[in-house]
Amino acid sequence: MAKRLPLYLALIIAFTSCGNKEEKLLEKAWSIHSRIVTIDTHTDTPLMFNRDGFDFSGEDQRSRGRVDLKKMEDGGLDAAFFAVFIGQGERTPEKYDEVHQRALEIFDAVHENVNRYPNRASIALAADDAYKIKEENKRAIYIGVENGYPLGKDLTRLQQYYNLGARYLTLSHTRNNDICDSSTDPNGPEHKGLSPFGFQVVRELNRLGMMIDVSHISDDAFYQVLQFSKTPVIASHSCVRAICDNPRNLDDDMLKKLAENGGVIQMCLLSNYLKDPEPYPARDSARAAVRKKWGSFRDLEPEQRQQAFDEWYAIDDEFPPKLASVKDLVDHIDHVVQLVGVDYVGIGSDFDGGGAINGCADASEMINITVELLRRGYKEKEIRKIWGENFLRVFREVEEFAINSNL
Repeated sequence: MAKRLPLYLALIIAFTSCGNKEEKLLEKAWSIHSRIVTIDTHTDTPLMFNRDGFDFSGEDQRSRGRVDLKKMEDGGLDAAFFAVFIGQGERTPEKYDEVHQRALEIFDAVHENVNRYPNRASIALAADDAYKIKEENKRAIYIGVENGYPLGKDLTRLQQYYNLGARYLTLSHTRNNDICDSSTDPNGPEHKGLSPFGFQVVRELNRLGMMIDVSHISDDAFYQVLQFSKTPVIASHSCVRAICDNPRNLDDDMLKKLAENGGVIQMCLLSNYLKDPEPYPARDSARAAVRKKWGSFRDLEPEQRQQAFDEWYAIDDEFPPKLASVKDLVDHIDHVVQLVGVDYVGIGSDFDGGGAINGCADASEMINITVELLRRGYKEKEIRKIWGENFLRVFREVEEFAINSNL
């Protein structure tokens, strides 16, 4: 009988073997990223542009921003959608004009920040721009509008936003608006789905070639959009309700209908959409107090917004969040793949809008998602689809419909 190895030697061999395996997975992940296009379909990074110390180049790391050019490069992320986001507020003519102007300012800020680094980034407008810009060894920055609130009741503003680079519209946010009901409005539904104006918005988005984003909207609105839209739709940052029972997530019937529509759900890295949060009363109370103090962060002047953000992020230092992990994220991907197939899922982080999980806290750690996919046996062809091809397929179909319908 052979002698048993000393325990310490057995442990060294075991750890070395595990280390080599992890190194090989990481090496393979980087090799795959060199050949594919990787896209994050939702970030709120424009919220960071007016924050003291934020540097889009990523060279100055004083800010808490989760997406910048250096982080994208370090994490193997080729492209990202930056959201022109305005939280829901009063629905009056005066307010509509005000938030429309604010939206235009955010568009300008995105263009200004990207154009400041012409050798490292470019504004992207078409699906295939992601490939062209990657070939130039630069990052592609797309623009989406999160929340149709700035439209007010003026359909012509959609054309204006499209001309400024917007390629999708998230119909609502956390409250009902004039387009549709939200999945999380505490007052419940107002329109029983889409409003009459909302149907006009869907038709105009189809005409323009802008993707329709169903993240945040109510279940009734979701089904109506799928029935009425002439093109596939996206959920730019949502997860699976069967795993995490949050109204922001899609249930299995919705996922099946989304797949039948040819659409795609982009997995969100916001912890509370991935995993039921553990009780944390002290943190919850601190966040509620800051939210109340600053009126849920609506209608703030730049200086107020800076102070509110500083107080909000300080909570993370005092009460560190108990976050979901990359494994939890890939559990959601697995569920979609097993339910409807690998052609209908992607990634939309919600970085700088709450997105951050253990193992992927910012864009510099995006490669870790690929490592976990490899660990679970996903092949390069499948990873290529998850990281961008599924989303770009929808993007192209929306573009083609607009071209053909306007001939």
